[in-house]
Amino acid sequence: MAKAFGRDPVTLKIAVTSYVLGLGIFILICGWVADCFGARTIFRLTIGIFVAGSFLCAASTSLIPFTLTRFIQGVGGAMMVPVGRIIIFRSVPHSEFIRAMNYLSLPAMFGPAVGPLLGGLITTYLHWRLIFFINIPIGILGIYLTNRATSAKRASRIPGRSNGSASFCRRAVARCFCSGCR
Repeated sequence: MAKAFGRDPVTLKIAVTSYVLGLGIFILICGWVADCFGARTIFRLTIGIFVAGSFLCAASTSLIPFTLTRFIQGVGGAMMVPVGRIIIFRSVPHSEFIRAMNYLSLPAMFGPAVGPLLGGLITTYLHWRLIFFINIPIGILGIYLTNRATSAKRASRIPGRSNGSASFCRRAVARCFCSGCR
């Protein structure tokens, strides 16, 4: 990748930092966003954002666009697991909850174990862009399976939280955002 961008390999760390920054910022608001717009909708949207970010990463021709698109990819990646857990918590009967969480956890454990090895093989023997293109069909399959496996209904509120506190949270976030834009 460094050779393709005409950069020193150490400078590529900024792309990793960019991904982690997107992840760190947006993981904090994923529950609130899922409550406001529906967990199923947000889950599909975050998969779509991750897939779009992956495509844009693969299409990047220099370090700056690559770094920006890694941030986009981090935004999508931030919300997938927590919102997926919200969907499972709200839709799976209590007797099947542990099994469902195990299915959700398998990719999270399998990816870090196999990903670096597979990524190294792909970049060594094929091309680094394929690492990002691989996410596209997997993401499309994820959106399709989400549509098939989850219902469109959404909870009107979180158990244990009143609508007043949700309204307070929305106003507080809006104030923080607006004061940061000045």
